[in-house]
Amino acid sequence: MKWDAWGAPEKSKTLSDGIKGLLQQALGVKIRQTPERMAEEDVILAPSAVSEGQLAGLAAIVGEQFCSTAHNDRLLRAGGKSTLDMLRRRSTDQQNAPDVVVVPGTEDEITEILAFCAENSIAVVPFGGGTSVVGGLDPVRDRFDAVVSVDLRRFDSLIDLDTDSGIATLGAGVTGPRAEELLGERGFSLGHFPQSFMFATIGGFAATRSSGQASAGYGRFEDMVQGLRVITPAGILDTGRAPASAAGPDLGELFVGSEGTFGIITQVRVQVHPVPEAVVREGWRFPDFETGAAAFRALRRAGAVPTVLRLSDEAETGVNLATTEKIGEETVTGGCLAITTFEGTAEHTAERVAEARAVLEANGATSLGEEPGQGWEHGRYDAPYLRDALLDAGALCETLETATTWGNLANLRAAVTKGLTESLSAQGTPPLVLCHISHTYATGASLYFTIVCAQNDDPIDQWSKAKAAAGDAIIAAGGTITHHHAVGVDHRPWMRDEVGDLGVTVLRAVKNAVDPAGILNPGKLIP
Repeated sequence: MKWDAWGAPEKSKTLSDGIKGLLQQALGVKIRQTPERMAEEDVILAPSAVSEGQLAGLAAIVGEQFCSTAHNDRLLRAGGKSTLDMLRRRSTDQQNAPDVVVVPGTEDEITEILAFCAENSIAVVPFGGGTSVVGGLDPVRDRFDAVVSVDLRRFDSLIDLDTDSGIATLGAGVTGPRAEELLGERGFSLGHFPQSFMFATIGGFAATRSSGQASAGYGRFEDMVQGLRVITPAGILDTGRAPASAAGPDLGELFVGSEGTFGIITQVRVQVHPVPEAVVREGWRFPDFETGAAAFRALRRAGAVPTVLRLSDEAETGVNLATTEKIGEETVTGGCLAITTFEGTAEHTAERVAEARAVLEANGATSLGEEPGQGWEHGRYDAPYLRDALLDAGALCETLETATTWGNLANLRAAVTKGLTESLSAQGTPPLVLCHISHTYATGASLYFTIVCAQNDDPIDQWSKAKAAAGDAIIAAGGTITHHHAVGVDHRPWMRDEVGDLGVTVLRAVKNAVDPAGILNPGKLIP
């Protein structure tokens, strides 16, 4: 990906006149005609802190061609892709970056790297696709002398496919598209499609408890994981001997969601499914968000769950954020837009579509046909490109997510919206706060917020204050501090509220057991 923006350069977006007009009239954004971007070579990085001896030691492990302190290599791994990351990349101040980048090709090399770093007081940040939006890749030194970025790109193969069991073993560095390509050649699909799909990796999906846009049908990524192979400073752990077991607590669960703080994931065994024969997409209109949420709850209770199930609130529907190609254009008159997608065999898909339609129509939905679903499908990975264009134009744009029970959903949505609105308005920039249900469960759902407002003179401080207000509101209202973005640096201040004092003690005990020197991704996850 680009060093100062999301994704591939050729997919960069420009704002339409409609979007610019909306920003100026509704939010008071002073549109910048020329983006404020720096040349890559002009970015000032803190000098590498590794000694010549340490550099030589790492190079001896992985080979000189896979060990680098070059400016470009360090800059590309200086952080993730959140709005705060992008704003920092635009800064003329000296920026933090890993001191050295290594790209191991074997598990033995990773074992040697961890031992070497423990002996030389070097922190280790595992790197997959670079898509973290919560500071999960920040090169935090903590008490260590330097930071090494361990890039897992060479762990990029389909190691095994058990077609009878529907289990694939994939290298941690395999990206989403590459996984679909490798599995598709054998007639299978992973079915995990988060917004980061085009760049994120299998290891990253596991390490952050990722949840894809098709999770209603295929589950969250941890539901797919059948086992992991993890290299820790204390040794190698291989989990998942059987589909289910009563042999004590599931040790694999310690590493799913561990964000590289307990070990480096090298292989993931995941459940896969045959490529679907049929795909049916449909858009729906509800008179209001509450009616739509109630209909989604009814779908869950009836067991008539689509593969994709998404509901935009009135504000998000009004600006048509469901499809980035038509933002600002009126496509649904009033109410709320919902998207459903069904996949599977032709016969089973038809049965599920008919059952879901009956439930939705009985609960206040009006069909809009297939076009809204196709439009969402076409642009579902493009929102981060729009975010970058908004930042360039002078708007502040960021997202956050949470989840709660069905009974608390309206309360949580109102509390977060109020926290964000009050914080940003107090800073002189009243926001547009949009929300949608992105994932559903038998007992509740997630809420995904998109926030847009005019940038003030210090947008980093501006968003940091708003994010703090939202985090406090989430905890006070009984939500989870993160549903699928993970913890990283950004959500760490609320982890004690989330898991309690004893929970923090347990996490620290695991950390001490598998990483006695504490070198793995310090400053993340554990308070």
